[in-house]
Amino acid sequence: MTTTSAPTVVIVPGLRGEVAEHWQTLLAGALHSAGRVARTVPPLTQDALSLPARVTALEGVMSTISGAVVLIAHSAGCIITVHWAQRHRTGQVRGALLATPPDLDTPMHEPHPGPELLREGGWLPVPRAPLPFPSIVAASSDDPLARLDVVVELAKDWGSGLVEIGAVGHLNPASGYGPWPRAEELVRELDAL
Repeated sequence: MTTTSAPTVVIVPGLRGEVAEHWQTLLAGALHSAGRVARTVPPLTQDALSLPARVTALEGVMSTISGAVVLIAHSAGCIITVHWAQRHRTGQVRGALLATPPDLDTPMHEPHPGPELLREGGWLPVPRAPLPFPSIVAASSDDPLARLDVVVELAKDWGSGLVEIGAVGHLNPASGYGPWPRAEELVRELDAL
């Protein structure tokens, strides 16, 4: 079991899992360098579109941690996080950063799965109940996977604070991110809760 005075940061990646040049991976490395504990939910080797399998993987990481946790989710990782929050004990979660959640009800460009496959995998419907812990949704004004108005509604339904981060695409390497310094600032805000 991991015990620390600062919250453990749990990284919840999207469908592609951990990507070396992704801001989440870089953030985890920076936190480790600063003496923080950061854990990443491992990628699935099979059943990649199974939401229950991904929720189980997140719960597996959470069950190894004693003490407070801050969740850092991106893309489909946001949806995994809200599904997990509906099904498991969440008392250790101090807060969550939910960066650029996708609109799974609207068909996305290739190679992303469509709503029918996502429904079969258990992703839909996306929970809309308020989250049982503080959260911040970071919304892009030009995300190709979700219109800003849809993300604003998700944040409202989840009871999340909303931070509009400008025209950053899907906030991933394909959009030019790499490092995203704002993530560390938002983690500090969640740490202070």
